[in-house]
Amino acid sequence: MNNTSDRMPEFLGGAESSNQFLNYVQSLSPEAIAQLSRPASSDVFQVMERNIVGLLGALPPDSFNVMITTSREDLGRLLASAMMSGYFLHNAEQRMAFERSLASTTTDNASSDS
Repeated sequence: MNNTSDRMPEFLGGAESSNQFLNYVQSLSPEAIAQLSRPASSDVFQVMERNIVGLLGALPPDSFNVMITTSREDLGRLLASAMMSGYFLHNAEQRMAFERSLASTTTDNASSDS
């Protein structure tokens, strides 16, 4: 039986898989990169900013000369984490909008039935 609990997901580990991801990102058009990089709302932007600051540390730059040093692999993991957080937040934002729309429709139907 294989123990896969110690294995990293394919997109996070190994030179071949990281090259596939790098090739994919490099193949995207500048317009696609710009669209994917821009949060849908200021709320999502603030949550992502807090998430990344939490991962990197929150020392105020005006009081400290902060320099972060990392490896290529760890930077790739940070990118993957930020992307997954972005997907999660985008889906949560869509769900919230859908639930609000559904609640509004339900309220409108209830008031027209009265």
